[in-house]
Amino acid sequence: MSLWADKYRPTTLDQLTYHKGLTRQLKQMAASENIPHMLFYGPSGAGKKTRITAILREIFGPGVEKLKVDERQFATTSRKKMVFTIVSSNYHLELNPSDLGMYDRVIVQDVIKGVAQSKQLDANAKHQFKVVIIDQADELTREAQAALRRTMEKHTSTMRLILCCNSLSKIIAPVRSRCLLIRVARPSEREVSTALQTIAQLEKFILPTQLAQNIAKHTQCNLRASLLALESTAVRRTNLEEVQKPDRVDWELVISKIARMILDEQTPAKLLDIRKELYSLITHCIQPSLVMKNISFELAKSMDDKMRRIIFEKAAFHEHRMRKGQKHIFHLEAFVASIMHEYKMYVNNNNNNNLFK
Repeated sequence: MSLWADKYRPTTLDQLTYHKGLTRQLKQMAASENIPHMLFYGPSGAGKKTRITAILREIFGPGVEKLKVDERQFATTSRKKMVFTIVSSNYHLELNPSDLGMYDRVIVQDVIKGVAQSKQLDANAKHQFKVVIIDQADELTREAQAALRRTMEKHTSTMRLILCCNSLSKIIAPVRSRCLLIRVARPSEREVSTALQTIAQLEKFILPTQLAQNIAKHTQCNLRASLLALESTAVRRTNLEEVQKPDRVDWELVISKIARMILDEQTPAKLLDIRKELYSLITHCIQPSLVMKNISFELAKSMDDKMRRIIFEKAAFHEHRMRKGQKHIFHLEAFVASIMHEYKMYVNNNNNNNLFK
């Protein structure tokens, strides 16, 4: 039994319900003879992957939906064995080299180069090239992006690249200049509310308009998060007409718990307890940058302007270091430790000032 976000995910361009202008441009591009490399960028939950899948179907037909999952192994220069996953069809290949950290350059050089040098399996296909989709392209190292640029130049006749990322600023200029940039913005609150009402009708339950609007606001128009919040609330509550706000999902509750632990006690023992909660979030595939961001916002709710400024400065500093490093847990723990130190100093100073008044 699949989640509603996957069950009702559009598979063709005609099924997309927002950004009509962008949909028309993608249809025109799919029908043309000259298809460029593409770079889809925008915030998470905007529908980038959905549009990539839809344009592939428009180009190659329903055959792109016949997927297989392979696990490939390679040995690094230090003889360390690494395993990565590839999702592929006869027409395209999807991978995420950034999962391998500093070894992503090897994947770009070997796997993508091998695909580029192979011919299209379907001789009757309209386009005799294969498509390689790289997810989280903004997490690739600069060395991997440089290798990607050379591959794009050399194998244009047999391969097209579709990159997907959240932040365009992390993509090097040579790669950006060789791609058609396609920005996918999040839908409006009205569009998210309409999509939720449509899902509710298909699932045969009544969704109050106010609750749909509150879900859209709560998730900041992240459509996938909105669908997950709706499903979570609908499963837990029998009568949605009595519900004003969506139920918080489990990982958001853990974030609130971490924020309370930081404020309650600033000791090494409490930091060790918080580390366990951070590990729990990471092992459940919650993005470390999202964890740091939400902890900051949760803490800021109960702080004055001075402490808010300190919290956001620390968050920016440690997020920058986390993006340059590999072990996310170290940077998350360092962020929490620095906030605990600053908050304890702030409380002690306030107590001392009150004593001398």
